[in-house]
Parts: sequence; C-alpha cells; structure tokens
Amino acid sequence: MTEPQVRPVREEEARAWEELVATARRSLADGLVVGTSGNVSVRVGDVVLVTPSGVPYDRLTPDDVTGVGLDGRQVLGTLVPTSELPLHLALHRRTGARAAVHTHAVHATAVSTLVDELPPIHYMTAALGGPVRVAPYAAYGTEELAAHMLRALDGRSGCLLRNHGTVTFGATLDQAYDRTAQLEWMCRLWLTASSVPGLTPALLTPGQLAEVERRLRGYGQRERP
Repeated sequence: MTEPQVRPVREEEARAWEELVATARRSLADGLVVGTSGNVSVRVGDVVLVTPSGVPYDRLTPDDVTGVGLDGRQVLGTLVPTSELPLHLALHRRTGARAAVHTHAVHATAVSTLVDELPPIHYMTAALGGPVRVAPYAAYGTEELAAHMLRALDGRSGCLLRNHGTVTFGATLDQAYDRTAQLEWMCRLWLTASSVPGLTPALLTPGQLAEVERRLRGYGQRERP
C-alpha cells in the first residue's frame, strides 16, 4: 500500500465515521467480538471507511478517520486499515453493500466448524436470502478468503467463515449489524436445539422460507409522505 494521502475529512465522511465507531463499539458490548477482533466498514461515495488495525474501539476518536479508495489506496488518515481490508473491498466492489460487519461471534464461529450450511432453523433465515453458507477456510486478510466469502454470499446478505466468524452487509450500518446479530442468534438457537439428546430439530422447507420471503417484502412501517 502506498503512503497515506492526507486530505480534509468531508462532513458526510465525519458523520459516517461516527456511526462506524458506534457500531464497532456495539459489537464489543454485545459480545460479538473480543479485544480488537472483527471489523466494520461503510462506503461514502468512492471512499470506504474502515476500522484501523489493532486499535481498541474505545480509543478511536474523530481524528482517527481511516479510509481507502475502491482500489485499496489509503486516502484518509494515517492509521493502518484493518487487516481484513481485502474482504471489505471485495464486498464493496462486488455487491450492493454500503456497510459491512465482520465479527468473531462465538456461536456462529462454532457452527462454522460443524456444517457447510446453517440449517434453516428459523424463518428469519429468509431475511438473509436463504440458508446461510459456510465459506471454506483461508488465512485472515487474504484475497483467497475474500474470494471464498463472495461465493458463499451469492444471493445472500450474510455468511459464515469456517473457523473464523461472520460477515454480513447491508444498505446501512444498522442493517448490516442487525443481520449479524440475527445470524449469531440463529446459530445459538440451532446449537441449543441440536444439543438435546435423542431429538433432531425440525427445519423449515424451501416453500416455507419462500413464503416468509414474500411476507418480509411488506414488513415494517411505510415511509411517511
């Protein structure tokens, strides 16, 4: 990576950075990450703001804005971007993502070691586009991991990374984070149900998930005129 290019932070970028830091701290408070593990990104125009590498979230300030272009060149800040930059750039280049959240959530990571796909244990599976796939293992921070992730995300807004954690994306940081929390909850649900001796969890059929997907299209409040 070339030397960071320092330029003034634009107002929209400053607001997005504040939201990014709040989301990162929320993932720590909710137990989805430990220490400096996991990372968050949000796109503002052609700039991707990312959490910096190895910096505790509670130490981040407005002056620590860290941003890169879609080509990976650092354009904001002097802190080194997250080691998972290839993963975040792949998401922002290849999907409709405006925000992405990567965590090391315990239950989701446990599930990633057991199956190739999270069984459809709950109807909110449909909110992520269908049964959540597990991307094959690759070392963190590599293009190989990013490629595995993109394949697992085909038609989905979230996936598991084998022996690693979760990745979700959305149109906003709130949406990306909510999907992460939902995925961790579903993994915990499946592990709990699967642990009952002599019983097997009932799973939803493709038809049942398709019905939920149709219903979710009209879910929530209508925009006010």
